[in-house]
Amino acid sequence: MDVLIKSALVISPGSPHNGQGRDILIRDGQIESIGSALKVEGIPLLEGEQLCISPGWMDVGVQTGDPGFEHRENLHSAGQAAAAGGFTAIACQPNTAPALHSKSEVLYVLQNTRGQLVDFYPIGALTAGCAGKEITEMIDMHAAGAVAFSDGIKPLQHDGLMLRALQYVKAFGGLVANQPLGLQIGGHGQMHEGEVSTSLGLPGIPALAEELMARRDLHLLEYTESRLHLSNLSTAGAVQMVREAKKRGLNVTASVAVMNLAFDDGALSGFDSNYKLMPPLRSPEDREALRQGVLDGTIDAISANHIPLEEELKKKEFTYADFGATGLEVLYAICKTYLSDWLSDELIVEKLAIGPRRIFGLPLPSVAEGQPANLTVFAPGQLWAYSRDKVRSRSFNSPLLDKELTGRPVAVINNGQLLRA
Repeated sequence: MDVLIKSALVISPGSPHNGQGRDILIRDGQIESIGSALKVEGIPLLEGEQLCISPGWMDVGVQTGDPGFEHRENLHSAGQAAAAGGFTAIACQPNTAPALHSKSEVLYVLQNTRGQLVDFYPIGALTAGCAGKEITEMIDMHAAGAVAFSDGIKPLQHDGLMLRALQYVKAFGGLVANQPLGLQIGGHGQMHEGEVSTSLGLPGIPALAEELMARRDLHLLEYTESRLHLSNLSTAGAVQMVREAKKRGLNVTASVAVMNLAFDDGALSGFDSNYKLMPPLRSPEDREALRQGVLDGTIDAISANHIPLEEELKKKEFTYADFGATGLEVLYAICKTYLSDWLSDELIVEKLAIGPRRIFGLPLPSVAEGQPANLTVFAPGQLWAYSRDKVRSRSFNSPLLDKELTGRPVAVINNGQLLRA
């Protein structure tokens, strides 16, 4: 794969070209030359107005659906959706059927995605079937290629299991991830508990449900001196807990779903089930706290929180609709359309390319001569509409469908392959 990228602003902290407009020549999947006014005959060109280029982006938790829910998303369509959204790597949630709860399922994902443009990194289940009852053989899964251990979209409720999991992974320097939500308190809610839920007559999910579990996990982390990632924080209290834990030197990281940065619970006033998410859209005060957490480094990564669902699970009365929305293809556009007043492209690259790999202990791609080309090319000012014909996912449960958006990835390059938007 050969291509010459013309006049792209390099956003890559640590690169000698960071912050400069450069031409980048790629031959056979390697960055051969970086300079100004490069001219090469017979090479395809990639050019456009105000292009930017960065190390390839990575998402920290994608629901792929394969195996078991291929009608929602399979490994191929997940890769296509990720590439369309500017991602060259994704970490796969274990909530499949069967769950990614043994060496066999981890190898299934790796073997069936080998050679794709997008790199797949399986997250092994903490408990068998993600059922929260019996701990899995995490050492075997780690040896097979699992980058972390979690029950994914099913928060682990059992205190003792969480304790043992944190102790277990210390033997090999592993990472435990949990999306904090106490189901005994928030399990029957439909949206954030507050003025909006009261006005709509819907049962709420109090911030307390997240904050109690976040506090539990951080206490257990301190006791075990292990590694912990708190996924998709949504409340001001949880952000402050992580901030304080980091100041105390605990080995904790955190992520936030992009929808929780862009919208608050007022978005549900029209009962649009595509805004029915988990974690739920919270209050404006919570949203502001999440933004501050991104700015000050408390939150390490922004996730798409990609949950593909068939239309039959969303097009029904609000209280019966499932939680979740797709997000891989529009994460960057959400950032530029709704968050550009405070979220710079430099910070976006930090939270999409650098932070995710730091969480999992993966090497960061380098924008430098002689390095493999693992790159995202994007146009911050490009206007476009996210119409159904542009959707690469197998599912269409997005509140952004048919909306005019700003900012779009225009190409991704990885593993000797190029995909243009």
